[in-house]
Amino acid sequence: MSKAFKALSDKTRREILKMLNEKDMNAGEIAEHFNMSKPSISKHLDILREAELISSEKKGQFVIYSINTSVIKEVLGGFLEIFKK
Repeated sequence: MSKAFKALSDKTRREILKMLNEKDMNAGEIAEHFNMSKPSISKHLDILREAELISSEKKGQFVIYSINTSVIKEVLGGFLEIFKK
């Protein structure tokens, strides 16, 4: 769960998750929404994937990224447990 919290600590990665919550996208489509290089976006995607917050699937020449809602629910549940009395 610590990888997920680290991944969520960055504003860019939270924005990527919001976008992927709307629809699955490839790295180029994601990069269009940010003023940074494609390698920087790829690094953010790698961190999100390592934390299992997103998944990827190769379709033709593109890698399509999608949000992993079950892991996000698990992380949020774990976070709420901290404050449960």
